[in-house]
Amino acid sequence: MIIKSAQFITSAVKPDQYPPGDLPELAFAGRSNVGKSSLINTLVNRKKLVKTSSTPGKTQLVNFFQINDEISFVDLPGYGYAKVPRAVKKNWGPMIETYLSKRENLLAVLLLLDIRRTPGTEEHSFTAWLQQYGIRCIPVITKADKLSKNRQMQHRAQIAKALSLKSSDILLFSSKSRQGLDEVWQSIEKVISRNAET
Repeated sequence: MIIKSAQFITSAVKPDQYPPGDLPELAFAGRSNVGKSSLINTLVNRKKLVKTSSTPGKTQLVNFFQINDEISFVDLPGYGYAKVPRAVKKNWGPMIETYLSKRENLLAVLLLLDIRRTPGTEEHSFTAWLQQYGIRCIPVITKADKLSKNRQMQHRAQIAKALSLKSSDILLFSSKSRQGLDEVWQSIEKVISRNAET
């Protein structure tokens, strides 16, 4: 996709704060510091559309972005980081689940997974939520540049096994080297075109 425009629309906590759901929407989810902001910035070829931080747990709201006036990207709060205030952490689960269950124009969720980490309880809970609501999941392994090509394949196989997926169903991505950028866009465009056909 050729990016002509990409802009931040709004941040929200609850459904009445969401923007109108009149565009196909894709959400980005994963652990704190897994690279959601970096992936979105790389996809839209902007350095600072989404604020990145070395401090995990910075995204504490549901953030909406409009791309080419054609699609919407949503940056969901990261989960699984112990140092955020307990009250904030407690609200994240309900806030994310409410978004997943209420957003009718949501086509798919890109679930980001750190290549150096085996999926844990949070990832299993999240994939269970997606199955419960019938939402397509696009698994993307981030920070692929941290490992050699051989190790990338090994770790992808381990992550796939942990999530009961095929290795070929999981995309490898690096915002640093831009590895996998075309493949991620192809997956997004495939979901959008399928939706247009229904």
